[in-house]
Amino acid sequence: MAASSQDKLKIAPLGDRVVVEPLEETEEMRGGLYIPDTAKEKPQQGLVVAAGPGRRNDDGDRLEMDVKVGDRVLYGKYAGTEVSLDGRDFLIVKEPDILAVL
Repeated sequence: MAASSQDKLKIAPLGDRVVVEPLEETEEMRGGLYIPDTAKEKPQQGLVVAAGPGRRNDDGDRLEMDVKVGDRVLYGKYAGTEVSLDGRDFLIVKEPDILAVL
């Protein structure tokens, strides 16, 4: 994602929350069959567009986040909360719901 489009995004997640822009499946044909939008599975990959400062432990110390802006991540199928900002769809997930960095 270009820096200019990130600057337009006015969202700052709190704690260990991460804002992810889901990456849609690019192929429309599978084995010669058209897959309508209603039958497609929810994407499980996305691009991190914003990350919070990290959660605090019991002593009040801030724990560093494992993901950063620009990382391509894999997250749980039903993880997070879907939001729309400026005509774009995003997912706000907690860092533990992110399964891997790709």
